[in-house]
Amino acid sequence: MRKRVFLLTFALLSSAVIKAQENDPTIMTINGKEIKKSEFEYIYNKNSQQQLEHKTLEEYLQMFKEYKLKVMEAEANGIDTTKAFITELQGYRNQLAQPYLVDQEADEKLAREAYSRLQENVEVAHILFSIDENNPEKTQQKAYQKALALKQRIDAGADFTEMAKTYSEDPSVSRNGGYLGYIKGFMTVYPFEQTAYTTAEGEVSEPVLSRFGYHLIKVISRRPDPGEVLTAHIMVMLPTSMTSTEEKAKEAKIREAYQKLQEGVSFEDVVYEYTEDPGTRDTDGKMRWISTGRIVKEYEDVAFSLNEGEISEPFKTPFGWHIVKVIEKRGLKPYEEMQKDIMRRIARDDRAGNGRETLISKLKEEYNYSFNSEKMSQLEDLAVRTSLDTTFLQQIAKDNSTLFALAGVNYTVSDYADFYTKSKQTQQVSADVAIKTSVDEYIDNAIIAYENTQLENKYPDFRNLYNEYRDGMLLFEISNQEVWDKASKDEKGLKKYFKKNKKEYSWSEPHFKGIVVLCKNDSIAKEAEIMLKDLKYDEAATTLNKALNTGSERIIKVKKGLFAEGDNGVVDYYIFGAKPYIDETFPVSFAKGRVLKKGPESYTDVKGQVTSDYQQKLERDWVKYLTKKYKVEINYDVVSTIEKK
Repeated sequence: MRKRVFLLTFALLSSAVIKAQENDPTIMTINGKEIKKSEFEYIYNKNSQQQLEHKTLEEYLQMFKEYKLKVMEAEANGIDTTKAFITELQGYRNQLAQPYLVDQEADEKLAREAYSRLQENVEVAHILFSIDENNPEKTQQKAYQKALALKQRIDAGADFTEMAKTYSEDPSVSRNGGYLGYIKGFMTVYPFEQTAYTTAEGEVSEPVLSRFGYHLIKVISRRPDPGEVLTAHIMVMLPTSMTSTEEKAKEAKIREAYQKLQEGVSFEDVVYEYTEDPGTRDTDGKMRWISTGRIVKEYEDVAFSLNEGEISEPFKTPFGWHIVKVIEKRGLKPYEEMQKDIMRRIARDDRAGNGRETLISKLKEEYNYSFNSEKMSQLEDLAVRTSLDTTFLQQIAKDNSTLFALAGVNYTVSDYADFYTKSKQTQQVSADVAIKTSVDEYIDNAIIAYENTQLENKYPDFRNLYNEYRDGMLLFEISNQEVWDKASKDEKGLKKYFKKNKKEYSWSEPHFKGIVVLCKNDSIAKEAEIMLKDLKYDEAATTLNKALNTGSERIIKVKKGLFAEGDNGVVDYYIFGAKPYIDETFPVSFAKGRVLKKGPESYTDVKGQVTSDYQQKLERDWVKYLTKKYKVEINYDVVSTIEKK
């Protein structure tokens, strides 16, 4: 079990609490629950920026009070204790916490670095000495020694390309001699990229380790990134095996296509007649946007050498003959527009843990982290002796000695045993290395988990966003129960409210209440009229539409409702004496119903408006009830210090 060290921690927390109270006084108390100035100020300023209609501070204070009363009522009803609420809120908190559980400065630095590398291309070649994934511990050292020995030979004058052809274990070396062409940010694994961008032109790097093995990287040249180009092409494919006669015929075909373009035939027509690329034939030859390294070098070189609208002469790539037309070119977007996408890409590659590792290092210092090296040595010895069998787990599960301490809390070996049990996997490395890796992971996870519990105290923005979302969930659910859903289902209440306020829904111009029918022909209209005789008003439209539109073609359109003059062409003609309304698809029409001169007959005629008004009444009554139920005290001295930002 963990042994908590309380005295120092309590003293620190006490002073922090006193300071926080001084800086964040209580602005309002509801039923004894204190609400801090910072929370009101956050919501006040946020709403002030979003609202088009200006409201005074006093108006916002009243709105905030009612908002908090409703939240308190939701808590009194236990909404915050339901499984659905807890699960949704925890999901939101996990999402909200993510940016706070990495060092944002470190991630921002990486993002800026990545953006700069998207602006520059580095021409590289490499030699790879691969590592056996099933036995990395033994093969890694061997690969390093081979790379180091070859580096010495290259430094002594050996030709890099010849050495690549002879020694590189990259399968592509047989066709490229180790030459990779131009790269930019995110095109290679991060260790490779990092070395390529930090090695001088003409130099060969020291051996650099990636998940593929050890690389020797030669930097040939650098250039500004040319951006992206949108192209269309005409392609005549070259099969891997063909006679010289067939090859000549292919070349003749592409040159014939080019001659057509010279004669003025449109590019799109030549694509349709000549291209052999099935993927772009139906798009007039149009391809996706391409950038450095995203297509074969021969195509890339030609595409970037042309201006917008220009068409190339025929040229050859390993896949066939091409004629390229440049449709559009564009440069790199500003950093601000790309920042989110760059962050997502960073999260998926080798640099993903950098921000987390940087934060963990800072947190170790902040929370007075200490590590028991002697105990760690004992764990490694035990791991080797037991080969991590069941004896290992049995022994560490009973060991209550401290492995490390953080923020005054001791984390024991038995605590680690729980983690080890849940995360244990088959290891391809020695037992001592495996256990060291596992313990490091446990410590990192424990530090991040502890930091996660401190976010509300350390970051006002986090606390305010989290509380806003939590209270918003409670407000929605309790308002739905007490007002929105309640009003829409309260038929008796709606009828009563309408009857009492019927004058509010009267009108000066007559309205038609009934059914409007449009049909394909007279026989369908006649059938509809016969059916209407036996149908109730509320069910007529739905029944007719379903009963008569049974085939693949729609033959009737039926709509019920309340129509003023000008709302519907059919009603205007049959009821209000307007010009005939003709729908070419549904030329036969009629209307059945009656004219209401002074106002609606029932609340259902104006149900939407009545429901909205009834909801507002329920809202007013509810707020009055909550104001009486809960005692509210407002500290106007604190209110007077609120600053609008």
